Amino acid sequence: MTSAIPERDGDGYLRDMSTWTPEIAKAMANEDAFELTDEKWVQILKAREYYDEFNVVPPIRKFSKYIGADQKEMFKLWLTGPMKPITKYGGLPKPTGCV
Repeated sequence: MTSAIPERDGDGYLRDMSTWTPEIAKAMANEDAFELTDEKWVQILKAREYYDEFNVVPPIRKFSKYIGADQKEMFKLWLTGPMKPITKYGGLPKPTGCV
């Protein structure tokens, strides 16, 4: 199954955003032993929506407002800075600045 994953950089991000599909996201998460729950999927798809609209990865503050989620809850859900896994499995560019 790992052969289905396009080339990734050292941090596990896709080198080419256009290769992303939900199946690839699942394969990447599988390979990383990371569980993508329905709630996480909603946030990943919302982040892709945001990126399509604004052409930028939002900072967590803006993103949590955009999706109407509590930042603390997002940190609990992802067990880390949420924007990193959201963008990684969403096939988006690495977030910059404070994540």
